[in-house]
Amino acid sequence: MAKCFSFTASRDWCYRYTFTAAGLQSTTTDLGDGTTLHCWAPRGPKPEKPALLLIHGFGANCMWQWSEQLRPLLACYNIYVPDLLFFGESVTTRPERSESFQAQCLMRLMESMGVRTMSLVGISYGGFVGYSMAVQFPEAVERVVLCCTGVCLKEKDLEEGLFPVRDLGEAAEILTPQTPEKLRALVKLSFYRPPRAVPSCFLSDFIDVMCTDHVEEKRELINSILKDRKHLELPKITQPTLIIWGEQDQIFPLELAHRLKRFVWNVWMDCQKICRHLEENAQMVVIKHAGHALNLEKSKEFCKHLKAFLIDSLHQDKSRKVE
Repeated sequence: MAKCFSFTASRDWCYRYTFTAAGLQSTTTDLGDGTTLHCWAPRGPKPEKPALLLIHGFGANCMWQWSEQLRPLLACYNIYVPDLLFFGESVTTRPERSESFQAQCLMRLMESMGVRTMSLVGISYGGFVGYSMAVQFPEAVERVVLCCTGVCLKEKDLEEGLFPVRDLGEAAEILTPQTPEKLRALVKLSFYRPPRAVPSCFLSDFIDVMCTDHVEEKRELINSILKDRKHLELPKITQPTLIIWGEQDQIFPLELAHRLKRFVWNVWMDCQKICRHLEENAQMVVIKHAGHALNLEKSKEFCKHLKAFLIDSLHQDKSRKVE
């Protein structure tokens, strides 16, 4: 009997309605080198509002990861929500798979939309891309939020047992699930309280709709971020930075958050002649009873911290200008 209903496709349609109702439009930009990026962008950007770039991680597409955060942030920002390469409708024929290349493509996308400066939020793999944007384009990136992103990991962390997987191959299979069993494993690793007893038919439906395109390319992306990575060689960023982590994150354990906090704060100690503003420029928040998918599992608390760092800072900057 032919399959006549897809819960995943229906949910995807609902997300599209949410983004459209929020004043965003689906855009596709040809960057001219075999690379095409899809992005949800403002139908009519407000000149008085700054730009905010929301960068997703591994998963379905950008809509599934950022729908809960749209409304609270739209009041103060022009929001841009792209699909990274090999997710959603974004593709390239070029061979590059690094987060550095992803960051360059996003910057070209934003420039094509007339955006020259922005703040950004990157979650998980999106944090790798966002960090690279902050490194490569310091004059364009004003504030940075890094959520559950292991940019400070070392290749030997796998060997030393920091992660629940044994090697890159196992990590790639779980992050690009092709069977209900692998998807169950991913959900279990991603959530502090994973949903119980999800029928295999629902999992298979999600895989069919969201996980079968560009599987090899996505696994190459995973290999690229981990291969030969030495955190001590991590490039420095000096933008005001907020680090948000789920206390029970199993994909990028909390140790990586503390490692990143030490790195960022040491950079500020090196770069700032006056260090009394250190805590304003490098902050860290750990959300209790949350795993890797804290944007979904603790969406209200997650959004509260985003607003405190991003929106409150806008009001403070405006007050200083008035003074």
